[in-house]
Amino acid sequence: MPPTAAVLDVDGTLVDTNYQHALAWFRAFRAERIVLPMWRLHRHVGTGGDKFVAAVAGDEVEDRLGDRLRDSWEHQFDELIDETEPLAGARELIQELKQRGHSTVLASSAIQRHVDDFLDKLDARDLADGWTTNDDVEASKPDPDLVEAALAKANTREAVMIGDTPWDVKAAAKAGIETICVVTGGFSKQELEEVGAVGVYESLVELREDLDRTPLR
Repeated sequence: MPPTAAVLDVDGTLVDTNYQHALAWFRAFRAERIVLPMWRLHRHVGTGGDKFVAAVAGDEVEDRLGDRLRDSWEHQFDELIDETEPLAGARELIQELKQRGHSTVLASSAIQRHVDDFLDKLDARDLADGWTTNDDVEASKPDPDLVEAALAKANTREAVMIGDTPWDVKAAAKAGIETICVVTGGFSKQELEEVGAVGVYESLVELREDLDRTPLR
């Protein structure tokens, strides 16, 4: 049987946010006199704040400054969120999935006000069957909590994830589902395929046009 639900990552997949996240983290670290290369920060966008600081700066920085850095990142991203926009074809993809009979859950571990902003940008409140926030998860990707929360909202385990980072693929695999990726998060087709993506597309528009050749056919 084909999957009955689509779990759609939001940051970097539906809304173009990954580079704003990297910049917000760069500013948060620099305010603490820690200057990290932007490429390293970008490479970990897709994991949550609970893992991000230690991953890019080490356990000592996490123990000493973790909560303060996360608070600062949140403030910095608040300043940048108005500069984010939905990626081309995002709402149309949700519409197409709904027309094909798939439940759609938007999977985000962002705080509520950021999720609210993304839902408004996508005009998706009356379109999606549900969405998640950080209140639904205890641990961020690549742990499977976010995907499990989305599956619970979809009320099925017959689902496919649509994401943009290796962290999406790994989290979905731990929850027992496959992932289709787009390269809009800044990770290459080869990288995404190597971690297990079952399909990789240049854009959501390209993915929507090729749905019949994916597990969501």
